[in-house]
Formats: sequence, C-alpha cells, structure tokens
Amino acid sequence: MQKVPMTPAGHAALREELQRLKSVERPAIVQAIAEARAHGDLSENAEYHAAKDRQGFIEARIKDIEAKLALAEVIDPAKLSGQQKVAFGATVKLSNSETEEEVEYRIVGQDEADLTKGSISISSPIARSLLGKEEGDEVTVRSPAGERKYEILSVEFK
Repeated sequence: MQKVPMTPAGHAALREELQRLKSVERPAIVQAIAEARAHGDLSENAEYHAAKDRQGFIEARIKDIEAKLALAEVIDPAKLSGQQKVAFGATVKLSNSETEEEVEYRIVGQDEADLTKGSISISSPIARSLLGKEEGDEVTVRSPAGERKYEILSVEFK
C-alpha cells in the first residue's frame, strides 16, 4: 500500500476528527435511530431513513480516516529547513510569467489542502509541476484551465 503523506498538524486534525466521530457522532446517531424506531412503522419513517443514511456516512468516514492514519507518513516541514528543492511541506512563492501576479502555496497532504488558506495537495497539477524544482526555475503548469508559466521566487520550509 502507498503511504499517505501528511504534516503533523494534518495528522493531529485527522485523529481529532476520528475521536469526535467515535465519541460524539456515533453515539448521537445511535440515539437518533432508537428515537426514530420508537415512532413506529419504519417503512414510512423519514427520520429513521435519514438517521440510517447519516450512520452509513459516519461509519464510512471512520473507516476512511483509520485507513489514512494506518498508512500515514508524517513529515515535519520544519525538519526540512535549508533544503533548496520543492518537496512536500514546502511553502513556494510563485510569479505568473504573463501577469506578474504573485501567489504563495504550501504543499500538503490531500486531506489538508485548502486553497482559501493557500494550501494545495501534493497530488494537484501545480504541486506535481513544482516538485524537485528550485528558486529561480521556470515551471509550466498544465491544468484544466490551460497552461500557465510561473517563476519560483522562493522555497521555504516552515
């Protein structure tokens, strides 16, 4: 099986979510199912069916998180400080070669990615194009929106 890279913060967040699902969400949904059953005929009981659907979602998410944690490869970007090449955990500042617009991305695990916070998944087209490159390199990113060219302004591991 393939390892799932994640930062220490991402690992902690998954563990917290798993704990919450098991200790809060699971008991609450069991209670909701019991209450819905008490209302009688299950074939026409919308509350019961909604609760069972929610239970299925919770159980699937628990299994998903447990699998990811079992395969987790926790990589602390701070320990990579001083490295020159773009790798997992790097914060990369880019300049669009056409518009000269500057953007900054932090390359993280899939579950940690949040574009609104400047975090992109290691499996995203931008991250895949950047891996192994250094400050000053020109990079062509192929995405569904087309090709874009960037210059790498800085590579940091925070």
